[in-house]
Amino acid sequence: MTDQTLTTDAIGPTIDQTPSAPAIDPAARARELAILDALRSVVDPEIGMNVVELALIRQVVLGDQLTEVRMVMTTPFCPYAGSLMQQVREAAEEVEEHEVKVTLLAERWDPRDAGLMW
Repeated sequence: MTDQTLTTDAIGPTIDQTPSAPAIDPAARARELAILDALRSVVDPEIGMNVVELALIRQVVLGDQLTEVRMVMTTPFCPYAGSLMQQVREAAEEVEEHEVKVTLLAERWDPRDAGLMW
């Protein structure tokens, strides 16, 4: 993205385009992708797919001291919720090398988010 400035020179009015800061921080995006890659090792035992493929991971909030992973479960009363959240935390902490908080969101999971049709 560029910032535009209107200037006048001997030719007449022109628009100077100066590059602005990138909309996405490449280092932060690399960290987020590394976390998501690590989370592919966490498999939902009932469905047999990982939490990334199932679209259970809704957001990764990066921080210097604390990173947060926001996720949903496949069912409201998932019997594996505690285990899955623990595995997600451990996998993300291996990448981040600092504390990771896993937040369970109240929104409902839809299989269509993962491209699944039953």
